[in-house]
Amino acid sequence: MQEYSVSMKKAALISATLTSFLTPFMASSINGALPSIGREFSMDAMSLSWVSTVYLLASAMFLVPFGKIGDIYGRKKIFLSGLIIYTLSSLICSFSVNSFMLISFRIFQGIGSSMVFGSGVAIISSIYPPGERGKAIGLTIGSVYLGLSMGPFIGGILTHSFGWRSIFILNFPLGLIAIFYVITNLKGEWAEAKGEKLDIWGTFLYCISLVLIMFGLSKLPGNIGYFSMAAGITVLLIFIYLELKISNPVLNIKLFKGNPIFAFSNLAALINYSATFAVTFLLSFYLQYIKMLNPQTAGSILIAQPIVMATFSPLAGRLSDKIDSRVIASIGMSLTVLGLILLVFLNEQTSFLYVIFALIILGLGFALFSSPNTNAVMSSVERKYLGVASATIGTMRLIGQMLSMGIAMLVISIFVGKVQIAPQNHIQLMTSIRVSFVIFVVLCIIGIFASLARGKNSK
Repeated sequence: MQEYSVSMKKAALISATLTSFLTPFMASSINGALPSIGREFSMDAMSLSWVSTVYLLASAMFLVPFGKIGDIYGRKKIFLSGLIIYTLSSLICSFSVNSFMLISFRIFQGIGSSMVFGSGVAIISSIYPPGERGKAIGLTIGSVYLGLSMGPFIGGILTHSFGWRSIFILNFPLGLIAIFYVITNLKGEWAEAKGEKLDIWGTFLYCISLVLIMFGLSKLPGNIGYFSMAAGITVLLIFIYLELKISNPVLNIKLFKGNPIFAFSNLAALINYSATFAVTFLLSFYLQYIKMLNPQTAGSILIAQPIVMATFSPLAGRLSDKIDSRVIASIGMSLTVLGLILLVFLNEQTSFLYVIFALIILGLGFALFSSPNTNAVMSSVERKYLGVASATIGTMRLIGQMLSMGIAMLVISIFVGKVQIAPQNHIQLMTSIRVSFVIFVVLCIIGIFASLARGKNSK
């Protein structure tokens, strides 16, 4: 492995941490602003959820393809291009005149995000040797959680004082700062799969399968929902079959077949995000609709979880360089189960201290899980697959987040229906929140076994 200078390592780490802050900051800010967006555009709960979900869907669709494109043509090119797309689309979102325009440009934000996330961790893994990689990944993931922690608080203040559009406006100068730093400081290029061809048909089938599955999930329990999900799963199976047959697949399925650490670490990530991402979405509804808090105060409570995540992720990353990541990640998953169980018992009289305590437990669990799990994935593959590995773990994250939102959307549609949330349906909303948390507890318990099943890391 090529030895890189300290200045190069520093530039790569700062570039990755800057961009790792931006997209989660936007995601968590928007969750707190959804009620305000809903009031301005007269959107029901199901339509509001698509403001978050369409961004995740676009990110998930393009993460693996852009990870592969980065491996072939250069990770820095894709990284910088994605940052530009993300920054410009943030500005355009702030000028939205209706829900259709907002959701449309959230798609472009998702595409830009996929280009950034599919390349950032791969660049870190290209530059840092295995003995230092966990610490660097931990700092990067800590930056993700810093964005998540600042999002509800700053987003709540901005929404309360200046309106939800100010969140998108703030992302524009932050994006420009990141673009300037990458151009001036991150020198070099990384394309360890140079010369390979991009699997166009595989990319197409992969994207279509995700769209069909997510659309179907949003339409359950209607017949069109079942039909769309069945079609999506069928296309996904065709995609997997074809990927096993070609020499340069967009997603190397064989990485899953012969590499239990890679396979089960990705499965654990998928389950963990499926069980946790919609927590902020549901609690934002709970705090603003049931407890009648304004966005700023709700954000002050929701900040508890990501602050803990940001604090402990670098420590967990460093530990994973020395201790088997399976042990640390499984402890983290177990703590996540405990935090979710506490949220199952929410009701109209629950104290804010109880909610904060549950969020702290969740934050600690997620911090102990995520950095070691990502380090395990990135350390389990050859260098030429680092872009695909980074994109794969990112895809598990995004698909998990989509499934989490899909579960929440499905439960809300069953108990509340496709209507605007009002005092007369607050009881049904409270029921849907509790049922969602019960489902997430069951998922996370399964995730503990997936985390343990990966086997011991080879050091």
